[in-house]
Amino acid sequence: MPKFSLVAVGGTFDIVHKGHLTLLSNAFGISDKVIIGLTSDELAKKRGKLPTNKYEKRCENLIRIIIKEFPNVSFHISKLDDDFGPAVLEKGVEALVVSDETSNQGNILNELREKKKLQPVKIITVPMFLAKDGTRISTTRIKNSEIDVDGNLLSIDK
Repeated sequence: MPKFSLVAVGGTFDIVHKGHLTLLSNAFGISDKVIIGLTSDELAKKRGKLPTNKYEKRCENLIRIIIKEFPNVSFHISKLDDDFGPAVLEKGVEALVVSDETSNQGNILNELREKKKLQPVKIITVPMFLAKDGTRISTTRIKNSEIDVDGNLLSIDK
């Protein structure tokens, strides 16, 4: 039985890895409906990120992976041009799923919702998924060939 009727989660999802899957699994585990905010190319650039894949490709990849890993779920992908997207305006959002790295965003979101006379959302913080070396999995580490998408260490000849 789902705990919430609608939850939101967000990210760049450039190279989808075990950390992303953990975040999505938590979101789908507490609701039958999930809004996924997918960072636009412009917002990624503004945040100092240089995604390998453009927005359209990241969106395609994310949809493919969700259908494969989480069959029969209801989700909507919304392009994020700011930090919160529909989570600020959508009256029905009851929870925001965040990593411990981004948990402070929940407080900011609730302040914005309060200004718009909307109910605060419950903040669900998901611990970062760690690679085999005990350090967090990240797209940057994958791009640098330190780890694979599951957090396994890759040998690098130096």
